[in-house]
Amino acid sequence: MMKKEMIAMLLAGGQGSRLGVLTEKVAKPAVAFGGKYRIIDFPLSNCINSGIDTVGVLTQYQPLRLNTHIGIGIPWDLDRNEGGVTVLPPYEKSENSEWYTGTANAIYQNMEYMQEYHPDYVLILSGDHIYKMDYEVMLDFHKANKADVTIACMPVPMEEAGRFGIMVADESGRITEFQEKPEHPSSNLASMGIYIFSWKALKEALIALKDQNSCDFGKHVLPYCKEKGRRLFAYEYNGYWKDVGTLGSYWEANMELIDIIPEFNLYEEFWRIYTKGDIIPPQYISADAVIGRCLIGEGAEIYGEVHNSVIGPNVVVGRGSVVRDSIIMRNTSVGENTVIDRAIVAEDVCIGSNTVIGFGEEVPNVKKPSVYAFGLAVIGEHSVIPDDVKIGRNTAVTGVTVPADYPDGVLPGGQNIEAKEGDAL
Repeated sequence: MMKKEMIAMLLAGGQGSRLGVLTEKVAKPAVAFGGKYRIIDFPLSNCINSGIDTVGVLTQYQPLRLNTHIGIGIPWDLDRNEGGVTVLPPYEKSENSEWYTGTANAIYQNMEYMQEYHPDYVLILSGDHIYKMDYEVMLDFHKANKADVTIACMPVPMEEAGRFGIMVADESGRITEFQEKPEHPSSNLASMGIYIFSWKALKEALIALKDQNSCDFGKHVLPYCKEKGRRLFAYEYNGYWKDVGTLGSYWEANMELIDIIPEFNLYEEFWRIYTKGDIIPPQYISADAVIGRCLIGEGAEIYGEVHNSVIGPNVVVGRGSVVRDSIIMRNTSVGENTVIDRAIVAEDVCIGSNTVIGFGEEVPNVKKPSVYAFGLAVIGEHSVIPDDVKIGRNTAVTGVTVPADYPDGVLPGGQNIEAKEGDAL
């Protein structure tokens, strides 16, 4: 088998429960982002742009869409005979079937896959962040310091440091201690969950910790390496990086893409973001349509008004309808004279006519106040919203709903509807 200097292991098994109904049927890395992309396109594109051509994608929760999206990796030029992209679901061992229990356990279960490439270094990534990063520069830093483990860190405001795993490093960058969500942090370097391990150090730690219940990098592997006197270094990263882990941060990161000069540019020639492109017709904008500050996907048909929104491929917005400050994902149709204000609408949704999504005051959500917040109305995929209903803010609707689900035609703010699945349209 051929030797690879560095291979990447991309952890894409997360459910992302703070994204609520958006991740009910799909793993977080497969959630659409910025119109035509999916979240996992960003770390995968970073790999290609950094010259890494061997990527193992570890899936677990609802992997179907991820598998179809990645396929054999053609969009990322990862359809290689040697290496390329490989989807690695947990597989049943003869004695007991084992799900991945923790990030490090997932990597441990794929030891054979890594071994095939005799890597000098293994890059560990998570599949749910939006950023551009040249992993080669990080590898150079790792080599220059003769490090066993290099952890990408990002300076965060001191007052926010308590929310992160914090690395305390000396002036040479060598890590002297870790603080997990500290009350009184002694540094503002937050771990980004991106690690480069020298193969020997990784292998030794994983084997030593293989019986550790739900083995994680931050909690178990890094402390183990440090205890054993390994050289751990913090690599400081100062570019754009967004954890799109909550509906609010997901909505914000999408909205930032439509700034006149976006902080995160999807269209840089030298750092392309690759995705699986379907061959679909161009957008159609009718003569009466009004559009301002939007991203509009291919195949979309706009007959109404769209302002300040991200519209995915094949979305239809009917006559007289107004969409504002919203994200509407692919294959969704919006009827006529409907108003959508500050909403996130997932894929394959059918929204009736004369309907309002997002109105009134903000009240906390009754079931999950921390998830359904930010004043957003969220509609799960394959849902149907009938004609003539109104949906308030901090709400979630999923399934095929009928007028009877809306007493007096209204779903008040802070309420949820979970209807049954109908036959998909």
